[in-house]
Amino acid sequence: MSADSRRPADISNEQIRTALIERSIPLADNRINSRDLFAATREILINHGDETYRLRLTAQNKLILTK
Repeated sequence: MSADSRRPADISNEQIRTALIERSIPLADNRINSRDLFAATREILINHGDETYRLRLTAQNKLILTK
């Protein structure tokens, strides 16, 4: 399966390029604003040890974390 076939339909190539640019996300009192995480996409991957997790922002503005 190619990377494009796994990508949600609402994410454009320009958004992918923007997301690949290194960026900093502000941390205040051990909090990160989800708007900063999902600035250019509706899904991010989180590496934790040897595992990769997917954090998605749903159409109902909910967060789903899957392994």
